[in-house]
Amino acid sequence: MRLRSISLVLVFGAFVAIEPSSSGQAQTPAPAAAHAPRRTGGKTAPPQVAANLAQLMRAIMFPNSNVIFFAQGKDPADVKPKGDASMATDPLLGTFGGWAAVENSSLALSEAANLLTIPGRVCSNGQAVPVNNADWLTFVQGLRDAGLTAYQAAQSKSNDKMLDAAGVVTTACSNCHDRYRDKPGGLAARCK
Repeated sequence: MRLRSISLVLVFGAFVAIEPSSSGQAQTPAPAAAHAPRRTGGKTAPPQVAANLAQLMRAIMFPNSNVIFFAQGKDPADVKPKGDASMATDPLLGTFGGWAAVENSSLALSEAANLLTIPGRVCSNGQAVPVNNADWLTFVQGLRDAGLTAYQAAQSKSNDKMLDAAGVVTTACSNCHDRYRDKPGGLAARCK
């Protein structure tokens, strides 16, 4: 009896069995886009909104942008945890710290752009996020692209490339903030 070796890989919250090819190398799973959407009772489960726009920005966009901005002037490889890396609250000091943290934060920024298009999200003033506005969708795409630009720069492990990528991230954020956040009238005027 011949035993087969199977690796289990966690892909977006589900374990996927990976069997070695005839060469003995593990086969790469299909891209996430190739996987069928999660279905409940024959229907696709709708996305759900838990945070308002300001909470989403403070929880995901702001901290991940800060990791990207850090790498424009300092080498993330020089950041060393002072204790148990698995307990670190700073991504640069965590188990997946250093340049990996910059790559992960860049991808988080790009993926989180999708959260800006879910209907039902509101701004902190209660106004609906303008997910149907053409300029909103353009700004969201700009953020998505900026995250991918930062990811490519992080892969190079070059502070100079990160400086350029941080500029792209800043521009993507500013484009939307100028139109929807930083308006006369303050909080009451946001998202209009």
